[in-house]
Parts: sequence; C-alpha cells; structure tokens
Amino acid sequence: MPTLIRHTISRRDLMLGATAAGLILPGARRPEPVAPGAGFTHGIASGEPGPTSMLFWTRYQGIGDRPVPLKLEISTDPRLTRARVVAETIADPARDWTARATVPGLLPGQTYYYRWIATPKIHSIIGRTRTLPLNAPAQFRLGVFSCSNLPYGWFNAYAHAVAADDIDLVVHLGDYIYEYARGTYPSATSAIPGRSIEPAGETIRLPDYWGRYQSYRADPDLQALHARYPAVTTWDDHEIANDAWARGAENHNARSEGLFADRLAAARAAYRDWMPVSDKPFARYDIGRLASLYRLDTRAHGRDEPLDIAAAITAGPDTMTALKRLRDERWLAGNRQLLGFDQEQWLFEQVSQSVRQGSRWQVLAQQVVMGRIMMPPGASALAGASPGADVAAFIGAAEVAAKLGLPMNLDAWDGYPAARARLLGTAQRLGADLVVLAGDSHNAWANDLHNDGRPAGVEFAGQSVSSPGFETYLSNASPAAVADALRGANPLLRWADTSGRGYMQVSLSPAEAVCEWRFTAPVRARSTALAGVQRARVRAGQRQLIIG
Repeated sequence: MPTLIRHTISRRDLMLGATAAGLILPGARRPEPVAPGAGFTHGIASGEPGPTSMLFWTRYQGIGDRPVPLKLEISTDPRLTRARVVAETIADPARDWTARATVPGLLPGQTYYYRWIATPKIHSIIGRTRTLPLNAPAQFRLGVFSCSNLPYGWFNAYAHAVAADDIDLVVHLGDYIYEYARGTYPSATSAIPGRSIEPAGETIRLPDYWGRYQSYRADPDLQALHARYPAVTTWDDHEIANDAWARGAENHNARSEGLFADRLAAARAAYRDWMPVSDKPFARYDIGRLASLYRLDTRAHGRDEPLDIAAAITAGPDTMTALKRLRDERWLAGNRQLLGFDQEQWLFEQVSQSVRQGSRWQVLAQQVVMGRIMMPPGASALAGASPGADVAAFIGAAEVAAKLGLPMNLDAWDGYPAARARLLGTAQRLGADLVVLAGDSHNAWANDLHNDGRPAGVEFAGQSVSSPGFETYLSNASPAAVADALRGANPLLRWADTSGRGYMQVSLSPAEAVCEWRFTAPVRARSTALAGVQRARVRAGQRQLIIG
C-alpha cells in the first residue's frame, strides 16, 4: 500500500455527527414509547433525489395485521418548528410494515429535515436530506459503498461517513445484504460475536429476504447513514443469490429451492420494500450541469449467464483446447449482454443527451469492475503452500487462461468484452467524460479505460465495507507485492489495494473528478477511525488518471 494519510475524528465530532444524523436533535421532543416490537423499528431514509423531489422511507411495526396510517412532515428548520405535512401513507404489513412517499414541489439544492408521525405523541427520529442542485455547483461529493457483510464485521465505513459529514449523496453499489445461511460466509468461527443474522437459513422466499433486511437495518451505523444523507442504491448479486444473472445464479438450486424466477421476484420485492429506491430498474440523476449520474443494473436485468473457466476446463478434451474454444466461440461473441438491449440503448441515449446539454461528467453507478484485469504470472506462489482447494483451483485456472488472453473474473465486465466495447466506443464517439464507479470485488482499483487503444474514461472501483478481500486468499505475499504483481500484468491498472476495507469519497467539480479511497480501522471492532487514504484524479477532458 502507498503512503497513507491519517484522518482522525474527535469525540466531539462524532457526537455532532450522531446529532445531525437524526439521533434526537437538541431541544427536539423525544418519541413516546410504544408496545414492545412495535413502532418505528428501523429508522428512516431518503433517496431517489431530484432538484424538486425526494422519496422518503420508514418502517412502522403495527400490532395485528391492520395497516398503520402515517404522516410525513418536513422543514428547512432542524428542529421542525415550522414543519408542514407533505404526505400521508400507510405502513403496510403486506410490505413488511414499510412505508414510502415521493414528495414533489421541493426547492433545488435545499437541505430539509423530516420525520414520520404515527400519532401526535409517536414519531420517528429526525432525518436530514438535500435535493439536487439545478445549476452548476462548484463541488458535489459522493460517498460510494459496497459489499457490507454483517457477520464479518462492523460497518465502520458507514460510521466514518456519518462522523465526517463531508458527502452530499450516498451511492450504494450493492451487496447491501448477503443471502447465505448463518455459518456460511463467514463460518461460525469467523463471525463477529453479536453480529448474528436472521433468518438462520438461506434467503429464498419473500419473508426470508424481509428478515435479512430487518437484521441489517438494525445496525446503528447503517441507520445513521440513511438518516443523514439521501441515497441512490442499486443491487448486486447477494441481494438475490451469488453470481446471479437474468435467469439463474451459482447459489441457486432449482431442485431444492424452486424456480429462480420466483426467487428473483421475491428478492426484488423485498429490495423495493426496504430500500429508498423507486420501482424503475435504472434511472438518471442530474447534478445540475455538473454531472449526470446513472443508476444501472448489470446483475439481473438483462445479463447473460457468466462464463466459467473451471467448468470449461472440466468439460473440454484438454485444458488448452477447452479454453481456446471458450475464448473464440463464447467469450468474444458480439451478442453477449451485460446490461440487456433495452437498458444499453437507454444508457447510450441518456449519455448522448447529457453531453448535448453540456454536463461535464457522465458517471455510471454500477456493480462490477469494468477495467481489464488478468491474473499475473506466478500468482500461485502468492497464495502460499496451503491456500485451500477452491482458491488453488481458481488461481491455477486463471493463470492458464491468462496465457490465452482470458481475464481472471468473467463475472465482471471482463466476461462481456463486446458489451464493454459498445459502451466505451459510444462514450468515445459522444465525447463523454466517463467516470465508472464499481463495487463487487471487495478490493480497491483505479483503472484507465481504453477502447481500440484510445482513452475512453476512468474507473474508481471501491473496497468493501466489511467483506474480505484478496488478503484472505493470497496469504503468502504482502498486499504491496500482490498489487505490484497485478499492475505488472495489467498496464491500465494504475493503482490497487487488496487488503483494506472502507469506502470511496468521489468529489466532482468542473475541473476534475477526485476519488479518495478511505480505509477504515479493522472491522472486528467498531470504530470511526481511518487507517489512511489514497487519492486519484482525472482532469476534465483528459480521460486519464493521475495517482496521488
């Protein structure tokens, strides 16, 4: 890892952060107690921001099975002394007691405070949100998160973002929850005490997914993050099942778990019940004329089945013949889709419109790494003498595949080179200033993105909030040695870290886009401290990263 810059937050800053996040503002009336298990059980949230609108969310557990009427009030005053009721809705048991309301008629670039009311004496905590600006702001800051596995550790990235109070919008790129049964990823011995998940089994049906969101959203740092910032969220595979695609998943067995379409429908319904997100599968958010942000689904909307190097080797007459066939007949196929035809065409039209309107940056909020990453030669030595059968098989297969030009992770954009070329080629043709945000890999990457040998954009790919990275599997080498080997095999990979947890702060201005990877203290203990940061930037019109 390069030289790291220490960040510290005082106890006073932390308490101020908690206050502004809505954990009872000074002078605010405290909510009245309600029956055990009832009331506002999982905090509040806002999302789907626009210049004049916002979606607001909460959960109110009622008694029995009758929906509970709720009111939403907002104000520009933190104490809500001049609040007005802007929406009425219900907490519906058919949606796991969640409630939402989209409020129009707000002012652009305005900070609002809000709370939900069940009765005059029963109300939620106070939250804060902010609409998007209309003009060209001098700066806009994104907090980018992904891969938050609750039993693996504390959500220190969320805690730091709340205490630092220096972002304008949360962007969550998925793996907000994990679907595995208790004791699977992590094992029972690796799980953090007190970080248990419900239900105990794997999430397959709608009540299972509801229960898993209940477990995750009980986390105090996650509640505080949602109470403080508006959010744009998109799901990845673990909100459904590992390595999901449009019609299946690696972690789905139709014989014992039923039709995948039913599981996908349940996962989608639970996600829309529990997240401050609209029912649209993809969407665009304009940050004035500074940037257009696109929420994409690279996971389940139109993705073709990922290719499998290990399966191809097993099925082939010999390893090299099998991999050549995989490469030439399937990997290079021009019709393979990651976004799906309709989403791809929508995106190209929206980027064209953004460029014509004079927006400086076109930012893709999507799940998987876009930069090309090959397994470096000699990677097996990095894993040590006893890496485990699965790790050894993966590394060995990827090393052989690299000799034929096949990248190591075919579940990412690397598995869909024609789709990537179409996207990057369109960005080049339109003259877009493309910034790609990615999660999924649990590690941090800074990639230049080229198409036909020419710059097409840059990628900031973020480390996980708590899920383990390469350091778990490549135990025989230091993180610096792993990063050096990866950069040596991948000229467009400008920087990488394979051992730290945390999040990205991406700051946009008319002159440049700057990413700061923030590495948190180890997640086995709850903390707001940072271990350090790394920065990269791209200047407007340059489409090439500057590291440091």
